[in-house]
Amino acid sequence: MTADIQLLTLTAASAGFIHTIVGPDHYLPFTLIGKARNWNISKVIGLTLICGVGHILSSVILGLLGIFFGIGLEKINFIESSRGNIAAWALIAFGLVYAIWGLRKAQRKKNHTHIHMHTDGTLHQHTHSHQNEHLHIHDSKTGKTITPWVLFIIFVLGPCEVLIPLLMYPSAQKSFSGMLMVTSVFGVTTLLTMLGMVLFLSYGFSLIPTRKIGMYTHFIAGLMIFISGLAIQVFGI
Repeated sequence: MTADIQLLTLTAASAGFIHTIVGPDHYLPFTLIGKARNWNISKVIGLTLICGVGHILSSVILGLLGIFFGIGLEKINFIESSRGNIAAWALIAFGLVYAIWGLRKAQRKKNHTHIHMHTDGTLHQHTHSHQNEHLHIHDSKTGKTITPWVLFIIFVLGPCEVLIPLLMYPSAQKSFSGMLMVTSVFGVTTLLTMLGMVLFLSYGFSLIPTRKIGMYTHFIAGLMIFISGLAIQVFGI
């Protein structure tokens, strides 16, 4: 391994870590959705891994296609930027829709008190909720499988902007082993950072008492995902 490839490998590790840490979309959606849906940690970790691998492979494949067909870095970066824009808006839309649904779900769970007057003049009141009324697909088994797929699609669309330039250099040197090393280090670092953040936040959220806001967990999850997507779109993080 040449000194240039060694330096590039260290750069790939640093870039994978920083790229993940500064992007809340890499860990917040999994943590918040898992908390709202009471998923066990193994399911949260599994979804994080699947989405993370899809996220990395999409950029690897695009980079390899660019190398194979001789597409310039400027054009590939334009494609990556366009994918990133689509992914950010998809995350915003998903968070907003999920927040609205979560708020409606919380409202259905609220107890309502009604007072009735009988014909003889007596009054009585009763309390009930609308939790089982007007249920939508989100409350069904089918609906529960939609959320992971939506997250996966968003992550496949989301680019690893720093990866493709890292791939191009060893390719220019015609070093397949160097390209493999750089890609592997970047991918493993990214996945480990994602998993570390998800585990850390999941443990932290488990220490927060949620009894009073329990019915609003879906709303809060959607709102935070919406804000996360908005931050990516506005600040480009």
